[in-house]
Amino acid sequence: MRLLINTFTCLLIASLFTLPAHGQARTDTHLTNLLKTNKSPIFQQVMQRPDEYRVQIIYTQIDRDKANRPSFTNYYFRVDSTEYFNPASTVKLPLALLSLEKLNSLKNPRLTKFTPMQFDSAYSKQTREWTDKTAESGYPSIAHLIRKAFLVSENDPYSRMYEFVGQQQINRSLHAKGYPDTRITHRFVRMSAEENRHTNPVRFIDKDGSTIYTQPAAYNTDPFDFRREARLGNAHYVGDSLVKKPFDFTMRNKLPLESLQQILQSTLFPESVPEKQRFNLTQDDYSFLYQYLSQTPGETNYPKYDPKMYYDSYVKFFFRDTLHPMPDGVRVFNKVGWAYGFLTDASYVADFKNKVEYMLTAVIYVNSDGILNDDKYDDETVGWPFLYQLGQTIYQHELRRKRTYKPDLSRFKVTYEKRVNDGRPTVKGVDN
Repeated sequence: MRLLINTFTCLLIASLFTLPAHGQARTDTHLTNLLKTNKSPIFQQVMQRPDEYRVQIIYTQIDRDKANRPSFTNYYFRVDSTEYFNPASTVKLPLALLSLEKLNSLKNPRLTKFTPMQFDSAYSKQTREWTDKTAESGYPSIAHLIRKAFLVSENDPYSRMYEFVGQQQINRSLHAKGYPDTRITHRFVRMSAEENRHTNPVRFIDKDGSTIYTQPAAYNTDPFDFRREARLGNAHYVGDSLVKKPFDFTMRNKLPLESLQQILQSTLFPESVPEKQRFNLTQDDYSFLYQYLSQTPGETNYPKYDPKMYYDSYVKFFFRDTLHPMPDGVRVFNKVGWAYGFLTDASYVADFKNKVEYMLTAVIYVNSDGILNDDKYDDETVGWPFLYQLGQTIYQHELRRKRTYKPDLSRFKVTYEKRVNDGRPTVKGVDN
């Protein structure tokens, strides 16, 4: 084992000397011209100053052949893997996939994504989690963590999946799958870099409380590459104190937009990516993921989220609008993130009524005062309106776009839950 770790470390260190220079942003004329057709004032305000708003967009056209096999054509606007953005909750998608993959690798028939699990503590700042009152079983499970991470993007489930997979395995697995520029370094709780290298002991239990499987505490010995600095803004708050220096993201999570798009594509269309990029998932895993990537909070019984606070398009940024319902027949399979003024969405849109499908992935930075950690960002006035307009521009274009063969979308037809009025109080105000 020591030889394996040393070999891996040597290879990683050697790769640090091949760090690429600042990349050239990719922009396609076709997408640029398409975006010019939207005359919304807020949309044009952003598009006239895309560098200021750090906009990146990937629009993926999907065309089917006679046998319903899909092909993908990506169009880019300002896509640059070296331009940092904070991925926020989008990292919950790869963590969910890696959690299922790790569970499958244990090859224990008594362990499924629904098996109750408990988290202990073994190092500074770690916390226990033995029960979960929002789960039907009353316990955490991989399935329930994924539900909460997807439906309204709760933060604690991400940290628990981080603890189950482990910092070392997370990064080794993503790099091995062809995402070398990704970096997952921390939970979504306040911890030092050293504390985040340590992950909790975990156990899975049977219905009678007996232990099925235990996983000891772990520590990541692998180094990270922090040579490319990422500093943003003019100032930032530390507690109540204003520090008149840019905020340092150098050691924070990193998930370039194209990697995020590819991870979502590998989830929905695993056969379309190289085999090494695929996650080791069962057909039941895929069905489960498709359901909770697209199910709405108001359709879900566990957790029983308040449907007024967490409305249908709450985490569907390209359709997020409290005044207009989701279009009839449309389901969005996606993961969003929002933090520090960055808003990100990676989506696959399936319109079952009009036989339309496409992918759209984008990020925007909305922080006009240049101060980070002040909880004063332009999400409501610029960010969400821009992403909604972007989403509608592409959706309307896709409705008009001619296809040689209409897609058979039955693969993504999901039997969704129906909310049961059982008298339980709804869940409100979660940390996301």
